[in-house]
Amino acid sequence: MDSFDTYIARRLPLVSLISTVFIIYPNIACIPWELKYVEGTGVTGLLSFFVYRFLFFWGLISLLIRYNLKKMPATLFKQRLMRNFLFSFIAYLLYASISYGVSSLGIHTDALGSILIFQFFVTCFLCTFIGYISMLYSRQREKESEIERLRFENLQSRCDALANQINPHFFFNSLNGISSLIRKKDDEKTLMYVHQLSDIFRYILQSDRKGLVSLREELEFMLSFQYVMEVRFANKLTFSVRVEEERKDLLMLPVLSLLPLVDNVVVHNRIDSEHKMEISIVLNEQDELVVSNPVYPKLSAPDTNGTGLANLENRFTLLMNKQIRIESTEETFRVCLPLK
Repeated sequence: MDSFDTYIARRLPLVSLISTVFIIYPNIACIPWELKYVEGTGVTGLLSFFVYRFLFFWGLISLLIRYNLKKMPATLFKQRLMRNFLFSFIAYLLYASISYGVSSLGIHTDALGSILIFQFFVTCFLCTFIGYISMLYSRQREKESEIERLRFENLQSRCDALANQINPHFFFNSLNGISSLIRKKDDEKTLMYVHQLSDIFRYILQSDRKGLVSLREELEFMLSFQYVMEVRFANKLTFSVRVEEERKDLLMLPVLSLLPLVDNVVVHNRIDSEHKMEISIVLNEQDELVVSNPVYPKLSAPDTNGTGLANLENRFTLLMNKQIRIESTEETFRVCLPLK
């Protein structure tokens, strides 16, 4: 289905013709009456001037509509009206000058008539409204396109989460963690590990039903993820969360916002006995959730497609109309997530 501006552009001659007939209809209606009072060459002159009037308005309307669609696609109504008024006024002066010259030949014209002035005003407003409606329609289409992008980005983020976390590698590491705990015969810790792991899977699988979640939900999910990561890295990866309790239920953010950040830390950094990693999660005075970690770059380039942060940025833009901030130095990597 064509957009409004495309539809008008494709049928511009027809739209201009219909508009012209509408505008000069009083002249069309008066032609039979005027012909009764002219004879001989006067009839030819009257009809010729009528054809000239018709073609002049047809051309003017075509040019103004084309100008509104092509040159002023995003101009506001007031500015659009002023420009159309200027062009219509210039066109009126041109038309009145030619009409005044024709009247000297004895052909009746209304170069200064009120009907003519009214017709130019109608032309100005009609072209302005067509251009403005086209702009509103285009904005509506853009909003619909953003909604489709949002659906796609949400789907892509869920797929990325599933691909990054629920994959053979993740299962392998999770099973290794369970095996390690079983060998240690620590039943209580093993049961806790399985419980936290099930919470992780449940939260990820249910994320497709959610857009924004409370900060509390996201942090509670991170508690489960934190436990699994600390077991996996034998307490060489730790978390420090400092968020006031009363703020957790008041602030919102896109679901699975913290997961790609923690995954980014694991993918890009060495985590061992010489490089113990602490991920800090703090709420600052600007109601931003600041996630930071020291930088221990891996000796070889990590195996990653680099879409995690990009998708997170897109989701914040689309869901919250806000931008995340990334601050990176040689010692620290920090991401500030705006909340609402």
